[in-house]
Amino acid sequence: MKKIAVAQVAPILLDKEASIVKAVSLIEQAANSEAQLLVLPECFIPGYPSWSWRLKPGADMGCYNDIHARLLENAVDVSAGELSPLLQTAKDCGISLSIGFNEREGDFSRATIFNSNALISHEGELLNLHRKLMPTNPERMIHGIGDARGLRVVDTPVGRVGVLICWESYMPLARYSLYAQGVDIYLAPTWDSSDVWQSTLQHIAREGGCYVIGVASCIYGKDIPYNFPYREKIFPDESECINPGNASVYAPGGKCISEPLGGEERLLYVDIDPTAAAKARRSLDVAGHYSRSDIFQLEVIRKIFPPIQFHDD
Repeated sequence: MKKIAVAQVAPILLDKEASIVKAVSLIEQAANSEAQLLVLPECFIPGYPSWSWRLKPGADMGCYNDIHARLLENAVDVSAGELSPLLQTAKDCGISLSIGFNEREGDFSRATIFNSNALISHEGELLNLHRKLMPTNPERMIHGIGDARGLRVVDTPVGRVGVLICWESYMPLARYSLYAQGVDIYLAPTWDSSDVWQSTLQHIAREGGCYVIGVASCIYGKDIPYNFPYREKIFPDESECINPGNASVYAPGGKCISEPLGGEERLLYVDIDPTAAAKARRSLDVAGHYSRSDIFQLEVIRKIFPPIQFHDD
């Protein structure tokens, strides 16, 4: 059996350095509990742009602009080595890591931010960088669109891991691209904490014959820093549960092995069997014997801009 830690935690909103420090502490905490993989939420550094669901696209454009400037300043530039503290801690602790972050690419654009996820190995290597293919609804006021270079499944000590961010999991061909690469552990970092989302995760576990891990930030009004622009307008109630998180884990075939964890900031630990995915796909392998590749084919166009080198390229 292998142990996985799922971090249902709040970021330090709009503070990159503090969010990284918190992530480092969580890596160490998970490793001390003998977890071999730690999964953090969507956009953990420096926080998911939940204000995009609360501001008006036209009337509140001034608010958008001021907050965007802060977000841009605190977005992560991978090419500048800003993930280095996480790479080093993962190596020192011998634990793999999945972490979501707002990303800027200094050589590509001075203003565009991507909703990105990094998979980091237990040896401190950047295994994969995935940018969300399509920002959802008002997220398009914040994030640019990604490309297919990160639609990859990578080997880790706990099994073959792939990531789709939030509602990318409603894109059938994106899901299939992971299935076709033999994903054992399907990570679904998200902002969605709805009951419908749980049904989606369960369906993917059944369809893909893989473990599915969903996690969102658990954040309350009191977690919004007092220097957040327009705090009183956007997040006036300190007692409000902005997102309960509802982290959960489903086994290959769809059985829930960890019920949604609502409204509590903590690490959730689950034990998984690395051989369970192969066993589940004996009867239903949608990318193998159940695929009818003579009728259906999927081509993934891995357009890369700007180029980023991975350790195995």
